[in-house]
Amino acid sequence: MPAELGVNIDHVATVRQARGVAYPDPVPAAAIAEMAGADQITTHIRLDRRHIQERDLALLVRTVQTRLNVEMAVEQEMLDIAARIRPHQITLVPERPEEVTTEGGLDLSRPAIRASVDEAMPTLRALGCTVAIFADPDLSQVEGTLECGAGAIELNTAAYAEAESPERRKIELERIRICAEAARAEGLYVAAGHGLHYHNITELVELDLIEEFNIGHALIARAIFTGLDAAVRDMKALLA
Repeated sequence: MPAELGVNIDHVATVRQARGVAYPDPVPAAAIAEMAGADQITTHIRLDRRHIQERDLALLVRTVQTRLNVEMAVEQEMLDIAARIRPHQITLVPERPEEVTTEGGLDLSRPAIRASVDEAMPTLRALGCTVAIFADPDLSQVEGTLECGAGAIELNTAAYAEAESPERRKIELERIRICAEAARAEGLYVAAGHGLHYHNITELVELDLIEEFNIGHALIARAIFTGLDAAVRDMKALLA
């Protein structure tokens, strides 16, 4: 089976928020992505609301026909939002106020982070949604994801995507392979994302271990020139 594609629509909202107007609206963007073949709509509601707003989530949870995956920090404010909207999936991610984009995985080896995830997990599981951990490709993080009771892991591909040499990229690819293989062997659903685009996705697809790729910036960037429908279809073709 080809890997599935989660289309992250955050940057449609980024353009909207830059002018403080009502457009472009990420909600119809999600519908276009689905009609073009997206298997999931992914979005990240941040504490500073720099792009996605609660209004967007309220509409998306009613209109998305595939799955809605909402990325969020492990904060009570975010858990309250999850309880109100009840998406298909919650992906727990780290968040720093000044970061441009997510800078790494949720480090479950840190006692404070692990404690916050353990505390939040019963509430999230009670909502009936899948819970995923966005984690760096390290076996200790796979183990932590299993121990905290999450059903899925999304491997952070930033180091692979940003590798400055073929040798470094090969090393990072092998790290991802080892972790994906271990996670699947333990029954976790394996996704991957961060920094992926049309020119670096193929090697990951060829591992035949990753069940879902979440991609946003590259798709929205290409959509400026080709339209969102074509951008999604082109990426789906690479996953096939």
